Amino acid sequence: MTDRPDAPPVRQLRLVVEAEDYDAALTFYRDLLGLPQEAAFTGEGDARVAILDAGRATLEIANPAQKRMIDDVEVGRQVAPPLRVAFEVSDATAVTTALVDGGAHLVAPPVRTPWNSLNARLEAPAGLQITVFQELDAEAPRSPADDDRTA
Repeated sequence: MTDRPDAPPVRQLRLVVEAEDYDAALTFYRDLLGLPQEAAFTGEGDARVAILDAGRATLEIANPAQKRMIDDVEVGRQVAPPLRVAFEVSDATAVTTALVDGGAHLVAPPVRTPWNSLNARLEAPAGLQITVFQELDAEAPRSPADDDRTA
């Protein structure tokens, strides 16, 4: 499956999102949120795709009770669809303001979580509900095996 026996079997996670307003979504995620563009391709019939670098990727699997708890902490009520995308940023408050100014709908302002991060919830282009979060404790463990924190 891999060239090296110690290499992980999955090398990259790509979340593919269909955006009716491609230009607005690209402006939001690339220019406002600041995800660098790695590549872009066009095809017949005005087919377009941009691949944006979102840093390190993880796949977070949560049971319904955990999903409800995160919604309660971040928003105070149940609002998240089955898929929510979280982005770690260096300044959750400033990024939240910039994203709202750029057209995102604020679901809940930044709030300090029990797992010591500052999280804000937004409705973003392409039908995504997103969390922007800032880790407040630089010494906090980053491994799920060491810490049950979640974004």
